[in-house]
This record gives sequence, structure tokens and C-alpha cells, in this order.
Amino acid sequence: MNVIIPKKLRLPLEAEHIKQLRAGEIVMLSGTLYTARDQAHKRMAAAINEGKELPFPLDNAAIYYCGPTPAAEGHIIGSCGPTTSARMDAYTPLLLDNGLKVMIGKGVRNDAVTQAIKDHGAVYLSAIGGAAALYQSTVRSCELIAYPDLGCEAVYKLTVEDFPVMVTVV
Repeated sequence: MNVIIPKKLRLPLEAEHIKQLRAGEIVMLSGTLYTARDQAHKRMAAAINEGKELPFPLDNAAIYYCGPTPAAEGHIIGSCGPTTSARMDAYTPLLLDNGLKVMIGKGVRNDAVTQAIKDHGAVYLSAIGGAAALYQSTVRSCELIAYPDLGCEAVYKLTVEDFPVMVTVV
């Protein structure tokens, strides 16, 4: 019987950590993630194109494609499962050009995004669809940092511990 031992990594990931990753590896992430879905990506892309400041620095940043629901009483965050990554494909190359290194979501990426991930020494990690309670249990803090008018699609800064993902594109 083969036992899979996940690799534990601390965010933000440095280039040397990303270079050591292999597709199919299970990774447990601890550190800072930023949530952002398509509407937040659209605004961030516009800000970059207009030379405006972003709500968080992209250098070595990790974005989790997630729109968390409001926290129930006594909880840090509500449901926070991954959304379909393809929705962000139109914006991903621009964000990679500006320093983004880690993307977490579910589903496949288009060929242009896959190539851009490789060209920038970045990584795409797959999260488990339908496992929102599991991901909720890894969140140690949650702070709204941008675009509150987007509701669940606002940008949140999360601190996570042992957040499980699989390396998909590196």
C-alpha cells in the first residue's frame, strides 16, 4: 500500500519551492491567501491597465478562486470552497505578468494560461470541489480588504493552516 505524504509549504512561495513541485503532488499550505473571483479579477486588471494601486501586492501572492459566504456565529468564515478557474483565464496572464505566483481553484486552465504559468515560474493548484467545510476548517483569520460591494466576491485576506491542494500545472 502506498501512503501519500503531503508536502507542507508556507506562503508566500519562493521560486525555489515552486521549481521543486511536481504535478500530482499533494501540498498542505499555511500562510496568506487572497480570495478573488471573476468580478474582482476584472477590477484588478482594470487597475493594472490604468496604473492604479491594487488591493494587495501581487509579488509572490497566492489567489484562491473562492467567494466565501458570511460566517455563522462563532465561526471565522462561512463556506469557502473553490470556484471554476476558467472564469479567471482572461485575466490570469496579466496578473502573472505583475507578479502573481500561486493560483488555487478547480477545473482546467486554457492553453494560454497553462503556458503563462510555466513561463512565469508560477503554479496552479487544484482544490477539491464540494469540500467547503474542509477548507473552512483551515482558515485561522479572514479580513475583507477590497471591493465590499461585490458581496461574497469581494477580496478577502485569509490566513490558513494545512490547506490541502494538488499541484496541477507547474
